[in-house]
Amino acid sequence: MTSTGASDLRPIWLLLATFLVAVSSLIYELIAATLSSYLLGDSIRQFSFVIGVFLSAMGLGVWLSRFVGSAVLGFVWVQIAIGLIGGALAPTLFFAYAYLGDIAFLLYGLLGMIGLLSGMEIPLIARVLKDIGAASFRFENVLSVDYVGALVASLAFPILIIPHFSLTSASIIFGCLNLGVAGGSIWVFRDKLPVKIWLGWGGAFALSLVALVNSERMVSVVDAAMFEDDIIINETTAYQNIVVTRFRDRTRLFLNHSIQFDTLDEHRYHESLVHPAMASTPRRAKVLILGGGDGMAAREVLKYPDVESITLVDLDPRITDLFRTHSDLTALNSGSLLDPRVTVLADDAWLYAEATPNVFDVIIVDLPDPKSVTLSKLYSLEFYAILLERLSPHGAMVTQAGSPMFARDAYWSVVETLEATRNPAAPDPLSVTPYHTYVPSFGDWGFVIARPLALAQKEVSFPPDLEYMQPDTWESSQVFARDVDRTDVEANSIRSHPLVAYYQQGWDVWFR
Repeated sequence: MTSTGASDLRPIWLLLATFLVAVSSLIYELIAATLSSYLLGDSIRQFSFVIGVFLSAMGLGVWLSRFVGSAVLGFVWVQIAIGLIGGALAPTLFFAYAYLGDIAFLLYGLLGMIGLLSGMEIPLIARVLKDIGAASFRFENVLSVDYVGALVASLAFPILIIPHFSLTSASIIFGCLNLGVAGGSIWVFRDKLPVKIWLGWGGAFALSLVALVNSERMVSVVDAAMFEDDIIINETTAYQNIVVTRFRDRTRLFLNHSIQFDTLDEHRYHESLVHPAMASTPRRAKVLILGGGDGMAAREVLKYPDVESITLVDLDPRITDLFRTHSDLTALNSGSLLDPRVTVLADDAWLYAEATPNVFDVIIVDLPDPKSVTLSKLYSLEFYAILLERLSPHGAMVTQAGSPMFARDAYWSVVETLEATRNPAAPDPLSVTPYHTYVPSFGDWGFVIARPLALAQKEVSFPPDLEYMQPDTWESSQVFARDVDRTDVEANSIRSHPLVAYYQQGWDVWFR
């Protein structure tokens, strides 16, 4: 390519290539971070590790780029390598998790290779621009286009990619994008490259296209290995991955691959969560449920005829939509989310609690475990203080609090936090009642009730149709064996978040 028009095309192509490779590199980083938070837990820690490993590897790649002889040829081979490794990132990790279980070493190994190759891209592009005499395209122009590509990727990932593609498909698609950049570069610089490079590129591109065509089949194979039962729903939203499985009459819900309920025993969890608080309050006309988008807690609340309204606040609107519209799922919650007394809001629990002027007789907190700082703040002194301002003086607030067996210190930290929260109705401390029950899907599981005013001792009366919770069950649930009894722990605050460490340490002892 020696004509003036062709020469003018080359700098433009290289800037376009800079934009495209910047997009794909950041997408791989986000895919790795999302996968690590799904499969390894603690999204903040995993995102931090992923960013650190990726940037460090990029720095190494920048340094190694000086040893590449031909900048054009090196750039093309880098794109082919990234296309193959980046495209295989999500499929490889999902298969490894399904069949091996442990993916940490593989994840960070693949991420390091992608980061190293990505670090070589900009120096090589800058060298090519210099070699072709594109003096007007300064290095800062290349960096500017690179940063614009990163911005586009960061916006596209949650808005366009996650809602419409599986992580497996997204990984392969952007692998094809890198291979497309390689192919375009081969064509534009064909006079500087050996003809045989087309063979390497063609084989890699054909392999990636075959993988893309079969990406959904790969997803099905992995899902079949990861989940024991037939999958009836598998969706990824901007907030989480949602999987619903079924075997005969048994249905299970998984969010980010963590079980949320099993219809064989969910009644134990939801009856324990809801009824001790509901049955022990003198008034329960207005009820607030934070979380509980599956409608199971609302189902239990509606067993009290004096309930006038339920406000259910869940962050992910897709969860509540599924459990309102999918006939099989609606049957599980007895149509609770379709009841005219139930108002469903898609909102952040903290933001809603801060903004609402409403006062409730019962507040039920059915939120995910405090496995990250983001979730830990919903188990903090500050959050509980906001909730108790929204609770009537004779009302009750109950929260699920994790396992006193698997995360003993974390459970008692929640208890300590509620006991340390300011009582808005009286100068005395809150009346706090810890209790637990056995749920086969989860193990020994704990809850905590907090009341501004202590109730006079009386026999608690539960609805007659409960499968599990009875007065004697309630009494025994307040007894803790020595190996799960109270420990000396700190209250949880957004300033320090000791709860996250308690939670991680507890579960690591049992399962890592």
